[in-house]
Amino acid sequence: MMRKFLFWIGLLLGTSAMAQPAENVILVTLDGVRWQEVFNGADSTLLFDPVYTRDTANARKAFWKPTPTERRELVMPFLWNTIGKQGQLYGNRKLGNRMNVTNPHWFSYPGYNEILSGYADDRIDSNDKVDNPNVTVLEFLNQQPKLKGKVAVFSSWDVIEAAVNEKRSGIYASSANEPAQPRTGADSLLSDLTTLYPREFGDGVRADFLTYFTARQYVKQHQPRVLFLSFDETDDLAHAGRYLDHLNMVKSIDTYLADLWQMIQKMPQYAGKTALLITTDHGRGHTPKAQWKSHGNKTVDSYQIWLGAMGPGVATSGEQKAGPLLYQNQIAATLAQLLGYTFTAAHPVGAPIETVVGNNR
Repeated sequence: MMRKFLFWIGLLLGTSAMAQPAENVILVTLDGVRWQEVFNGADSTLLFDPVYTRDTANARKAFWKPTPTERRELVMPFLWNTIGKQGQLYGNRKLGNRMNVTNPHWFSYPGYNEILSGYADDRIDSNDKVDNPNVTVLEFLNQQPKLKGKVAVFSSWDVIEAAVNEKRSGIYASSANEPAQPRTGADSLLSDLTTLYPREFGDGVRADFLTYFTARQYVKQHQPRVLFLSFDETDDLAHAGRYLDHLNMVKSIDTYLADLWQMIQKMPQYAGKTALLITTDHGRGHTPKAQWKSHGNKTVDSYQIWLGAMGPGVATSGEQKAGPLLYQNQIAATLAQLLGYTFTAAHPVGAPIETVVGNNR
């Protein structure tokens, strides 16, 4: 009798401890941001080299501290002081924790397809703006009755519209060349800025700050249940060899996320009910240091990525040490599972990351 009693007590306690799925999820990507900067902060070989940093004295003041722990908090304070303390961070290879892409290309569109569809598709082998033949987790969620019309995408790079297949999926997707739909004075200002602000990296890319503030306004007005925010300038600045500008952009995006998180904690739709995933589409080279400007399968180790997770159902275990090798193709199913759904598609889908979604089982 005692054993049966203890069994049922344990079962009840286990059931009560199981977290409820999140009601909302936000996915954020920072294009081409290395795990090295995320976990170690500024790289001295680039920060103090005038070839890559236009003002090394100010760069030192802004981003240099004696230890990696101090330096990384200078670059991404929200990531480390909020996600790092309230959620989980994966990809610090110095601690034996690894995460890789599975696609063989190691550049943007193949990476975004893998993140969103959970599948490395050999047909996606360029950055051409070609509609994704694969059903993404966003399209899958938009097909669920409770989430229909409540999925939104905001991206700086216009190819993301193709990656989510806006035409077929019916998902609202705003990117480089789309002004905000004027409903308020703020919308009109954002629309004008999108049209008139100089395009530093070409017509296919709008400034990341415009992507953020356009998304922020949309969240206030429409309160989507699933939001994908895709930032791009971090990769463009790296390709241009502008390391200090790259770090400043990473920090700016981190600040945007802190602002967004603070805002939604004051909104009943989101407060305490929202999960956040943050990752990158690919890594970058590191040896020799000139390889930092590059990525792709001819650039050593640019298949290496990282992931942050926080919210309902995500255990508060912080920076991960050791553990199994994780893959980019697991992010889509993980996102769905955080909302209580099992992502299925005609193509294979990577399994959810158990340590992220374990409390939702």
